[in-house]
Amino acid sequence: MRDLPLDEPVDVESASDELMRDLMSRPWGHVSPSIYETGRLVTLAPWLVGHDDRVAYLVATQRPDGSWGVPDGYGLVPTLSATEALLSVLARGDHAADRDVLVDAVRRGLRVLSGWLAETDVSTLPDTPAIEIIVPALVSLINAHLDGMSDWEIDRLPIPAGMSEAPLTLIRQRLESGAALPEKLLHALEVAGGAAASAPAVNPTSIGTVGASPAATAAWLGGSALADPGHHARRYLEAVALRHGGPVPVGFPITVFERGWVLSWLARAGIRFDVPPEMLADLRAAIGPEGTPAGAGLPPDADTTSVALYALALLGMPYEPDSLWAFETPTHFCTWQGEEGSSVSVNAHVLDAFGQYAAARPEQAPRYAAVRAKIAAWLRERQRADGSWDDRWHASPYYATVSCTLALHEFGGPESAVAVRKAVRWALETQREDGSWGRWGGTAEETAYAMQLLLMTGPLDDDEARAEAARRGYHYLLRSAVPADGPALWHDKDLYLPLAIVRAAVLAALHLAQTSGLVVQQAGQL
Repeated sequence: MRDLPLDEPVDVESASDELMRDLMSRPWGHVSPSIYETGRLVTLAPWLVGHDDRVAYLVATQRPDGSWGVPDGYGLVPTLSATEALLSVLARGDHAADRDVLVDAVRRGLRVLSGWLAETDVSTLPDTPAIEIIVPALVSLINAHLDGMSDWEIDRLPIPAGMSEAPLTLIRQRLESGAALPEKLLHALEVAGGAAASAPAVNPTSIGTVGASPAATAAWLGGSALADPGHHARRYLEAVALRHGGPVPVGFPITVFERGWVLSWLARAGIRFDVPPEMLADLRAAIGPEGTPAGAGLPPDADTTSVALYALALLGMPYEPDSLWAFETPTHFCTWQGEEGSSVSVNAHVLDAFGQYAAARPEQAPRYAAVRAKIAAWLRERQRADGSWDDRWHASPYYATVSCTLALHEFGGPESAVAVRKAVRWALETQREDGSWGRWGGTAEETAYAMQLLLMTGPLDDDEARAEAARRGYHYLLRSAVPADGPALWHDKDLYLPLAIVRAAVLAALHLAQTSGLVVQQAGQL
């Protein structure tokens, strides 16, 4: 097996230690701005610091065709939000931007939306959280603007076939009656419009968030009314806006979610790095009897809980995974109580958590044997014919496939060997000419997932095709100017990029390549 000299050597351990320091210095997380969420703040909180910067961000991120976001239906929610936000700015006149620029942006956005909405069926849209209530809410807001702009000669927008305003109406009626909403709906409280403002059944968390969402928090504060400067919800919004220079992320903070993932990627790859003891202590303390949520104001979920449990077990602090039983259904594990649909990545992570705990506590292994077999069988049944998996929490099949493949390889038993081989073959067949992998184009994130799949599912000595694919992927990662930079692929109300998590995945792939005998390692920095 030939070695491949490096032009740009990488010191993964130093980079991992640097990432740990960065996590400690940014306890709320490191997440990309969201077009959807930024648009909602432009409409709901024009008084908030950074308003003009948010307007400029929306203008700057519009695509040449008039849309916002990425293909395959993912652009609908951000395009609706940005278009409505700029319409609100024009109606209020509270902007520093050139009016003609805003009018042009809005007209182009409306043209795109008119075509999309007339041709879109709900079944063709991506399964992003709350899309079934966000789209009707935004269409209604845009149509209210258009009703007062007869000189624009633009028809009202339709709601996609298969969608209804009925769920939205029920949410608003419930809030107006003083009744509480299911906790998961608080993340999209902004869809309730005026009914959300100071709703008595909604209480911000101790740090000021409603539903771990800037938009939901702004909606509860009452829209354009200027809240008391000392109010903790307003201070939360100011902190988030200042952190990102105006634009805001879709979910914040994500402390436990981010730390669990970063630690898992690095430790699973075998990287030696210094973990701050307080980080592990905080991770352990976050897991309660019902699990842990991804962010303050969200319900506990099986995904965040599983990843935190898996990280603790990998790092020598195994903690009983009993909180996961709350998410068990007769066939699989749900993400949270009342989930519609199911997630293969969540179940793969549950399998990781049970499996790693059993490995760390062999005397407890028999207790988890049956549930591990159950999850593994469920995952195998959902593998696609080409060997991949897809999932409701990520736009890329490489994320779902690496999650399922690694879990089945380590903890799925000999019955899973065929599924693992099929996944490896799929990864080999879908590599791009430049050595990368990706759904819409090559990305460092998706390449890191494919490389982990290839490098962690068996020895390479007798598999030159797999070794060569990994070498090419490694070179692609070295050529990437910023390994954690790239398109947003993770599902929330719109797509987001958890920068620290993706950075850790890339470091894991680099380390695996360097320690596999594929490349000649030299000292240096990433």
